[in-house]
Amino acid sequence: MEISRGHTIIQSLYSLLQTLPDVEFIRPIQNLSGATIGEHTRHIIEMFQCLEAGYDAGQVCYEDRKRDPMLQTNRQAALRALEEIAVQWEKTDKPILLLAQSYADISPVQSSYCRELIYCTDHCIHHQALIKVALLELKRPEAVDGAFGVAPSTIAWRQKQGT
Repeated sequence: MEISRGHTIIQSLYSLLQTLPDVEFIRPIQNLSGATIGEHTRHIIEMFQCLEAGYDAGQVCYEDRKRDPMLQTNRQAALRALEEIAVQWEKTDKPILLLAQSYADISPVQSSYCRELIYCTDHCIHHQALIKVALLELKRPEAVDGAFGVAPSTIAWRQKQGT
């Protein structure tokens, strides 16, 4: 995977959080069933943390997230965690065993570090799209650019279409 793509996506979230008032970070969003930008940010962070925590052992279980309330209620803690994520990606690709505890009938799945990094990055984009919904409800559409929460393949397709 091109690491710079992942860095760009994480940097866009980091940039948003730098400018977001604390009160908006923790405000429940009606259009997200009461979830907050902080909760979506925590989820993004913890997916990457699970991957990094499992790297040495060669296995990852995304269900083992800590669900740390500090990451969803303290914007500065979330910013620090994003900084840590951005410097951890310079690892060699290697086999990773993906564990899915909630699917007890499914055996562990063979994957790789780079494949899981792509998954976490794409999952991040999905949650950024939900954060964009929150920003629209907060009447803050200017807080992010048009690429925030949009998959790179969609951006490329739109450019080809001239839209």
